[in-house]
Amino acid sequence: MTDIFSHADEKTWTPTPDGNRRRVLVHTDELMMVEFAFDKGGVGAFHSHPHVQASYVAEGRFEVTVDGRSEILEAGSSFIVPSNLVHGVTALEAGRLVDSFAPYRADFLA
Repeated sequence: MTDIFSHADEKTWTPTPDGNRRRVLVHTDELMMVEFAFDKGGVGAFHSHPHVQASYVAEGRFEVTVDGRSEILEAGSSFIVPSNLVHGVTALEAGRLVDSFAPYRADFLA
């Protein structure tokens, strides 16, 4: 388990395979919160995973696709990805997503 309280400026950004960056904010075995940053035009490639994911658009505009259905989401919007559904995003402008995963993503801690 990580600390109960987290300060984003104390967390390290990690490059993602698709050219963006992420930082794990907090986690337990049951839940993880991760911030992702995208430049304009950045793509979160289509993928799936067994974790349930809930995402909040903290900044920017994104085209979000979940299970073949797409919408444009702006700051303040959110979306959920049930387990194993294919999903991905395109940043229509620079922005940040805050994602929660249940259970935690062990691959993000390696």
